[in-house]
Amino acid sequence: MLNQFSRTQLLYGEDAMAMLASSRVAIFGIGGVGGYVVEALARSGIGAMDLIDDDKICLTNLNRQILATRKTVGQYKVDVAAQRVAEINPHCEVRTYKTFYLPETQDQFDFSEYQYVVDAIDTVTGKLAIIENAKKTGVPVISSMGAGNKVDASAFEVADIYETSVCPLAKVMRHECRKRGIRDLKVVYSKEKPVRPLEDMSISCRQHCICPPGTVRKCTVRRDIPGSTAFVPSTVGLIIAGEIINDLTGRRPEKTT
Repeated sequence: MLNQFSRTQLLYGEDAMAMLASSRVAIFGIGGVGGYVVEALARSGIGAMDLIDDDKICLTNLNRQILATRKTVGQYKVDVAAQRVAEINPHCEVRTYKTFYLPETQDQFDFSEYQYVVDAIDTVTGKLAIIENAKKTGVPVISSMGAGNKVDASAFEVADIYETSVCPLAKVMRHECRKRGIRDLKVVYSKEKPVRPLEDMSISCRQHCICPPGTVRKCTVRRDIPGSTAFVPSTVGLIIAGEIINDLTGRRPEKTT
């Protein structure tokens, strides 16, 4: 029967679509990268998602985050994402958590419920906690490395963490994963050297903070405020979503030689 996923089914088949519909994916971080992961998974027929992020949409998110519009500024990202998913696929079950994932908050989540886990957060301690819990439970996990201060969307690739180079965040993660005995980790990263953002105080969040009321983790407390584009985080998010769909269905693209 013709349905909203028929064009996807032409590529993956009926059994694969049934697999996707029975899968629950956890997305930690619903920002520039994670928002596009949610979007693509909703449009691919994933049956259930857990969305984890304590942040609200800010005016400065409009340049890159698919959930950010003038109308949604000031709203919780997970609430906006849940509403958007419902408008795309009302049969998708969405659970939202207004939580900043850290070792102190990890007990709220049962990783054994998930068929796949996405790490799209910025904090190293949180990323490691997500990865360790996924590995301990035997759940596939994919992690986003640095997407800020990059301008070449074509430079991103999928690799094991121990095969990465150049990316400063990947370097830290390689070191920490090795210390913890994590033998492998699928990541999306770029060898592009980060661009140093301009020091323009006239448009700096440090001088002109506009975080919505009630924001707990304001930009002003960050060591560095990265520059960003519309096309780099979205590319990373869509690559991640593609890996999830292909891994869950077992449908891998044919490599050209």
